Amino acid sequence: MKSRLPKEYQNSNANMNQMVRKAQKMQEDIARVQEELEQREFKKQVGGGALELIMTGDKKLKAVTIKPEAVDPEDIEMLQDLIISGVNEVIAEIEEYSTAEMEKITGGVTMPGLF
Repeated sequence: MKSRLPKEYQNSNANMNQMVRKAQKMQEDIARVQEELEQREFKKQVGGGALELIMTGDKKLKAVTIKPEAVDPEDIEMLQDLIISGVNEVIAEIEEYSTAEMEKITGGVTMPGLF
């Protein structure tokens, strides 16, 4: 008595080729999104606009604008807190955007170490 594979597995070479093509397209799409992300700029204002940060998608700080009223020699800690807060917020925005864009490509499947 011969055993038979279910119909969906009988033409497994075609299925495997199709899976490989899909994986290659996904890799190309991921590379494209990562490149676009690196070029994109993210802007964040904190402290009611007293501090503005511009960072690229690859998390390189491009610009910091500090309004004069944010600089108080008697309260340096406030300015330091604004900078920390701003940097953390813009990084969080980049991460959120990156994750959303990658989920569009992967269909919501997360792949450790991919992004």
